[in-house]
Amino acid sequence: MKKGVMHLPPFYSWKYTGQARKRVQVVQRYFTENAIKENVFLIKGEDRHHIVKVMRMKEGDQIICVDQSQNSALCSIAEITDEHVAAEVVQWIEGSSELPANITIVSGLPKGDKLEWIIQKGTELGAHRFIPFTSARSVVKWDAKKSVKKAERWQKIAKEAAEQSHRTMVPEVFAPLDLKSLLNLSGDYSYKLIAFEEEAKQGEDSVLYKTLTSMNKGQSLMVVFGPEGGLSDNEVSLLQEAGFLSCGLGPRILRTETAPLYLLSAVSYHFELMG
Repeated sequence: MKKGVMHLPPFYSWKYTGQARKRVQVVQRYFTENAIKENVFLIKGEDRHHIVKVMRMKEGDQIICVDQSQNSALCSIAEITDEHVAAEVVQWIEGSSELPANITIVSGLPKGDKLEWIIQKGTELGAHRFIPFTSARSVVKWDAKKSVKKAERWQKIAKEAAEQSHRTMVPEVFAPLDLKSLLNLSGDYSYKLIAFEEEAKQGEDSVLYKTLTSMNKGQSLMVVFGPEGGLSDNEVSLLQEAGFLSCGLGPRILRTETAPLYLLSAVSYHFELMG
């Protein structure tokens, strides 16, 4: 098969080009276990249900499978049973859509569904990991009884966003940590920043730039964002003692759900567009 030419299944979206409207074929993407044998994937559970009941695919239709080693392949559905969908590789897909640096977003627990928004949009923008933490100024109090279901929901949001944005990995979403646990975990990172609104108010504009220009591809960066009320002075002090640098994110004060997206966009611009 000619590289870049794929015969797609009959699922369509509409695209406008000038005055004309045309149908554009769309291939569904699924994260799978590694191939059970050479060039064959098995898809089970909710993804099998989505293929069979939602998309109503048939044998011969094509999908993209992404394995746990972040390899992507155009596959043809070879078998549909009550338990699984078997997909055979038609063509392996070269290249990766992942950010060259591993970015972890740490968010002080915000109100409402803001964390879900951060996870969804942050995944689309290339985040590697999400860690909520129980900040002193978090209005929301973490309910341990609901923790398992909540964490499962967050992980599902990340998976669906990764499929939509053609990622080759699903970001890991942690259950909320306390500050002590977060500080212990931070020792594994190459670079560590605090997005601190007080720095923005004072016009700080160089720490993020210097950090990104110092980073090499494959290195890791953890960035801590406060909840709606911001980080307490004590939290900032403890983070700084652990090696975090405070940085501003431009001259404007950003909402807790906006700031992580600004950061990820800046990382993408630096590593992927400055070229």
